[in-house]
Amino acid sequence: MSTATAKGYLIRRIQDAPTLTSACGQSTRPLTASDGVACNLHVTFITDSVKHYHRQCTEVYYILEGRGKMELNDEVIDVEPGTVVYIEPYTRHRLWSEEGVRTIVFGMPAYRPDDEFYVTDP
Repeated sequence: MSTATAKGYLIRRIQDAPTLTSACGQSTRPLTASDGVACNLHVTFITDSVKHYHRQCTEVYYILEGRGKMELNDEVIDVEPGTVVYIEPYTRHRLWSEEGVRTIVFGMPAYRPDDEFYVTDP
């Protein structure tokens, strides 16, 4: 039984969460699938992420700091603080920025490493 289900809630503080290096950048992860919860929440600093997609996870990016570009399938958009990007499964995506972008990434169902597929362009 997960901590969240046993009590009906889960409380985390960002300063207590692990920070990992991922294909997207430095990701602080206060809420993950290993907590036994339905969603994930990561705060990630991205300069140049690897283009990828998920087969199950829908993601929402909320840009906190910085400006950059985000590729979504074959379209490139500008992102800046306050931008919200909703990404459905199978949508190829990546984000890059010379200065770096800090974003909240919310995913449902919770992100699992075996649901991340890297795209290699021809």
